[in-house]
Amino acid sequence: MKLHIKQGRVIDPANKIDAQQDVFIEYGKIAALGAAPAGFIAGRVIDAQGLVVMPGLVDLSVRLREPGYEYKATLESELQAALAGGVTSLLCPPDTDPVLDEPGLVEMLVHRARILNQSHVYPLGALTMGLKGQELTEMAELTEAGCVGFSQAEYTIDNSTVLMRALQYAQTFGYTVWLRPQDPHLGKGGVAHSGPLASRLGLAGVPVISETIALLTIFELVRATGARVHLCRLSSAAGIALVRAARSEGLPITCDVGAHHIHLTDHDIGFFDPNARLTPPLRSQRDREAIQQGLLDGTIDAICSDHTPVDDDEKLLPFGEASPGATGLELLLSLALKWANETVPEADRLSLALSRITADAARVAGLNAGTLSVGSAADVCIFDPAIRWKVEASALQSQGKHTPFLGYELQGQVRHTIVSGRLAYSRT
Repeated sequence: MKLHIKQGRVIDPANKIDAQQDVFIEYGKIAALGAAPAGFIAGRVIDAQGLVVMPGLVDLSVRLREPGYEYKATLESELQAALAGGVTSLLCPPDTDPVLDEPGLVEMLVHRARILNQSHVYPLGALTMGLKGQELTEMAELTEAGCVGFSQAEYTIDNSTVLMRALQYAQTFGYTVWLRPQDPHLGKGGVAHSGPLASRLGLAGVPVISETIALLTIFELVRATGARVHLCRLSSAAGIALVRAARSEGLPITCDVGAHHIHLTDHDIGFFDPNARLTPPLRSQRDREAIQQGLLDGTIDAICSDHTPVDDDEKLLPFGEASPGATGLELLLSLALKWANETVPEADRLSLALSRITADAARVAGLNAGTLSVGSAADVCIFDPAIRWKVEASALQSQGKHTPFLGYELQGQVRHTIVSGRLAYSRT
C-alpha cells in the first residue's frame, strides 16, 4: 500500500531534518519527503497535523522471553508492545532457554519473528557455549543464521584468556562483542547499590568498583586485540568517566544506558519495592547525574529500554528474592523525552532525544535503520508530543506489567507505527 503522511513535524536526526513536511511511502520504502513523486496516488492518507513523524525506534536490549520463558512473555505479546512503543527494530540478548548458541535456535527465532510480521528482530548470539564462559561459540555460523553481534547477557567470563580469545576471533571477522561490565566476584549475590541506603535496609550491595574493574579489564583487552566492543547499560559516574577517557584515546568502544537509570536512584527502592529491583542496580544521585550528562555530551551513545518482563510469581516477593527486571518497551520514547525536557537546551531537545533511540542506536548495532532517508525501509513512528499519559499495568501491551514507573505521568504517546511500509499499529 502507498501511504501519504501529511502535515506532520518530520524529525530525522540522521539527516538533520526538523521541519513540517509530508512523507510518501511506497513498496515498503521512503519514496519522498516534501513533494510527492510523479504519479503517486496514496492508498491511505494519515493526517499527522500536530504530531511528530520520526524514524521507528531502535531498541538495543529487549528480552522477548522466547524460547523457554513463555510464562513470562511471548513473542506475540512483546512484539505487540514494541509496536505500541514505536519500536520497529530491536535486539534480543541470548539468555533464553536454551541459550542462543546454535544456528538452528537462532534461525527458529528469526523465522518465528518473520512469520509474525511485526517489528524487526535482530538476535545477539551467545559469546560462549551455554553462556558458561568456557568454550567459544561458532560465531561465523551464528552470524549466517542472523546474529548481529555476540553477548554474554548477564553472565560473566571468569577466565580472561577466554575473553581475550573471543575478542581476537571477533576482531578477525569484524564482529561486535556486547558486554555488560561486571566483575565476576565483587558484588556477587548483591541486589542493591552499595551505599548507606543498602546498609540501612539490610540489602546485599553491588559496589561501583564491580563495574569499573571490569571496564579496565575490557579496555586492556581491546588495546591488545583491537576488537570492537559495545558496553551495555553503564550505571556509574566512575564507569562513565573511564569510558570517556577510553574513547578519547580512540578505542573502538560504544555504550548504552537503560532508560530506568536515567531517572531513578537507589532511593526509589523506597520500602523494598520489588519493581525497582533491576540489574545493574539503581545507583546514587551522583551516578544518575553523570548518566544524564554522558548522554548529553555523547559519551553514552544510546538509550535502551532494557525490557525484561517478569511474571507476578517472580516479582511479588521480598526485594532480595524478587527477579530483577522491568518492562520498558512502551516507555522508551516517553522516558527519552523526559530526559531531554529536563536536561537538553530547548533548541536541540527533540532532535537529540530521538537521535539516542534511533540513528545513534542503529549505528551502534550496525543496522540500516533509524532514518527517513529516501530509499530506506519505511519504518516510521508517529507520536503526539503533547499527550500526557499515566503508566498503569492495565494500559501496557507487554505481558510483563512490572515497572518502577507505575503511577508516573509521562509525556508523548505513539499514535501510529509503520513497519516496512505497512501500518502495523494505530492507537484507537
